Amino acid sequence: MMSDDASALSTAQRLRQEIENDIAAGLLIPGERLDEVSLANRFQVSRTPIREALQQLAMAGMVEIRPRRGAVVASLTPERLYEMFEVMAELEAMCCRLAARRLGPSDALALERAHRSCEAVRHDHDAYYRANEVFHQAIYAASGNTFLAEQARLLQRRLQPYRRLQLRVRNRVQNSFSEHERILAALMAGEGEEAAGIMRPHVQVQGERFSDLIASLKLLGAA
Repeated sequence: MMSDDASALSTAQRLRQEIENDIAAGLLIPGERLDEVSLANRFQVSRTPIREALQQLAMAGMVEIRPRRGAVVASLTPERLYEMFEVMAELEAMCCRLAARRLGPSDALALERAHRSCEAVRHDHDAYYRANEVFHQAIYAASGNTFLAEQARLLQRRLQPYRRLQLRVRNRVQNSFSEHERILAALMAGEGEEAAGIMRPHVQVQGERFSDLIASLKLLGAA
């Protein structure tokens, strides 16, 4: 029989996932206040597991606990956001280099299926984002380095709201899919440096893309 403490922990973990998913989906935007009472009413639970879930999200960097204001969805400065995308680009480039050397039949099949899924939903931003996430995770798995894959998934999760948002920039989904095609071809050919060279700018948000992302965040904040 599950103890009260274990039950509370399980509830908090479930709530953390629910709130984290809302942040990743853009339903909760950076800077938005997370009211414990409202969340408790929404999920039909006491405030204790809500508080624990918010603490877990704070430790993961998804939420900030502020004096007198309580919990809010974490906001990143433009400088911090740029740095995180820069690191994400290097992690994924490294995954590509390793995957090209270690690609097995099951990995190749997973990548091809993920790519076809992206193609099927190119006209739906949100569906494409989910399929795009699977494609990238297939590359992490194909790297054959579990530690690298774990770190890539952690940072991917942290950047989810921003990666989703930048896909809404005009023509970005089509360009993203075209870049996927080139990455996949390089991986299948065993060309690790070629795949890494395409992946790096594919992930890194810089120049006009970064300016568009910051402008979109400002519009969200104003709304």
